[in-house]
Amino acid sequence: MKRFIPFVKSPPRVAVIRLQGAIGTGRMPLNDEALAPVIEKAFKRGKPTAVALLINSPGGSPVQSARIAGRIRRLAEEKEIPVHAFVEDVAASGGYWLACAADDIFADPASIIGSIGVISGGFGAHDFIAKHGIERRIYTAGTAKSQLDMFKPEQSEDVARLKAILEQMHAVFIDHVKTGRGDRLADEDVFTGEFWLAGRGLELGLIDGIGHLEPKLKELYGDDVQLIPYGRRKPWASRFGMQLAGDAMAAIEERALLSRYGL
Repeated sequence: MKRFIPFVKSPPRVAVIRLQGAIGTGRMPLNDEALAPVIEKAFKRGKPTAVALLINSPGGSPVQSARIAGRIRRLAEEKEIPVHAFVEDVAASGGYWLACAADDIFADPASIIGSIGVISGGFGAHDFIAKHGIERRIYTAGTAKSQLDMFKPEQSEDVARLKAILEQMHAVFIDHVKTGRGDRLADEDVFTGEFWLAGRGLELGLIDGIGHLEPKLKELYGDDVQLIPYGRRKPWASRFGMQLAGDAMAAIEERALLSRYGL
């Protein structure tokens, strides 16, 4: 209540937004639709001195990553509020995209950083269905409508078209990182899709220091700084076990993303 008493100086308040999990639509933990109210509230409620992002994400959808990061940057500039990112286990791919929305990035020595690249994968089952006497029937209007069909042999022109799209998407990611990190990036090529531990990430200019959220914020804003947590609430049905199948599938997808980084 002290901050409502006239002439009494209130301690600094930092809104802490937890960004944990895979990024994507539907039941994925992180997407702009679900996080928009959380982010807006964190920047607007109580006039915070700063906003901290607590990130633990292996990535996911580039569009959702861009939308979340764009919202954070827009509010930071509108409200003139500094943003600090703190990485837990991993900020890779889309997770690093989110980190670059901050003015500076800190991580644990064992945190995984980077993976600035784009990936697309699938399966080919045309030999399997032919072996088992299954005939594929598909009808389209448009010569490229059935491209990359897993039940048809791979076509070189389809692969070339997909790779061109991935290259364009990669260029958008690179531009976002360069905008966020500026001249802090090392001269080495950090856009190959590789990932590193935080120490090497610091040498490459991908992060600004080694540190944890509470000690670093006390260093920046004083020992009396107040940390105000904000996070996405689970949907009502999930709290009562009514979405077990969907939640399990989302967990499997997230586990697959984390396995790329040995986690």
